[in-house]
Amino acid sequence: MACPFFMPVSKLVDDSCFLHPLRLPLGGAWKGYCCAPGHEGAQPTHQELTDCNLGYATSCARLPKQRECDAVRFSVVRNLGSKLHVCFVSELDYRPRERVQLEYDVAIGQWASPHQNPRVQKMAECCVDFYLQRRNQSVQPELTASANL
Repeated sequence: MACPFFMPVSKLVDDSCFLHPLRLPLGGAWKGYCCAPGHEGAQPTHQELTDCNLGYATSCARLPKQRECDAVRFSVVRNLGSKLHVCFVSELDYRPRERVQLEYDVAIGQWASPHQNPRVQKMAECCVDFYLQRRNQSVQPELTASANL
């Protein structure tokens, strides 16, 4: 679950502070900035980035007291080859608050059904980016093995 006020910008090269980086809510660790009201554009420290990537950052001084959610979660729930269905869930007090299914058209590289919140949409794009990267990496060894036959 990522912090709902985190805007990911680029992949975090050193993800060693995470036990299982591939299990992170956006598919991997990201650098970015804060979008919490009154703190827009603030650059999190390295330690704060851990909380930004994991969500439920209740110790973060920038986290608004009144908020619609505490964390967001993404998952590719269906891979139809040329289309991916991505489930987005926001949580408040460890309970689901909003659930939306987004659709990404791999063939044309566009969202058929994007999220209306640009920050949530950017996080969905990050999730799909890591998903496609891992999928392509798992296909590469098969192609190499086929070429050697």
